[in-house]
Amino acid sequence: MLTLDVVPERSLGCEQWEFVLGMHFCQAVAIIQSQVGIIKGVQVVYSDKNPLDIDLILDLPQDGIRFLFHPVFQRLKMIEIVNLKNIKLKYCGMLFNAPEVMPTIQQVEHTFGATHPGVFDAEKQTFTLNFRGISFCFNVDSKFQACSAQCGLGSLQFASGTSPNVSRVIIFSGNPVPGQDILNVPSHPMSCYKGLTYLERLEVQRNHKSTNGFIIQLYLEGSGSNRGRKVSYNREINFGMTCQDVTSMLGAPSQVFYKSEDKMKIHSPNVHRHISVPRRSDYFFNYFTLGFVSIYYKLNKF
Repeated sequence: MLTLDVVPERSLGCEQWEFVLGMHFCQAVAIIQSQVGIIKGVQVVYSDKNPLDIDLILDLPQDGIRFLFHPVFQRLKMIEIVNLKNIKLKYCGMLFNAPEVMPTIQQVEHTFGATHPGVFDAEKQTFTLNFRGISFCFNVDSKFQACSAQCGLGSLQFASGTSPNVSRVIIFSGNPVPGQDILNVPSHPMSCYKGLTYLERLEVQRNHKSTNGFIIQLYLEGSGSNRGRKVSYNREINFGMTCQDVTSMLGAPSQVFYKSEDKMKIHSPNVHRHISVPRRSDYFFNYFTLGFVSIYYKLNKF
């Protein structure tokens, strides 16, 4: 069972690793890959039909955690803890969820301090305590009653002196807006730059007949007098450029992938003539932090 520190409006993690709001999707994947045997059963959830409209999700069902990424910017915008039985949670060194510590309303109030009145949703039968950067949701069944849609802790009546446990924890950026989804996408934190280059914007260059290439706006942490600051610059990539031209503009790729099988060869004319030719493989330059792949063919054509 994982024991993780909760930092409202920032992160969920431990001494070895940390998922930070605003971090890039590829960085979260790298953390998970480094924790093989500790973080298990990870699923990537996305929409086949509307990939740019619906959130990209890293789901950790065995640990009860979901990381929600903006579908276009691919930055972490929200962390959900949906099964508190599978995880231990701490805040400022104080354990507030564990098998021996029940995450009741009183425990949350004791750990996180005083808060303004919670929000009761009569239709969904849920009660939510909101703090800046974190919300705690409680399922309120028929034995609990609330005085109104806007009620405080004192107005909840508990049967047999009991209270509901937290059913869901949400970590986000900013203040919650009652009745609305959390839409704010945090900026990419400087602590997550790690000396890498990231994509800010991409503009495809087209004329009336064809696509010529694209212009990209990149950003990274500056050096020298700009150290600790975000620095941006533009690069133009055109079809027909060599791999040397592209790497001089973008730097070394994150990974080079060699295509081992060409199933499209069957569509080439006189395919039987190519059988005796020494085998040459197409290869791909993967730029994970930029969100695209450069493809180079056998004759170094981009």
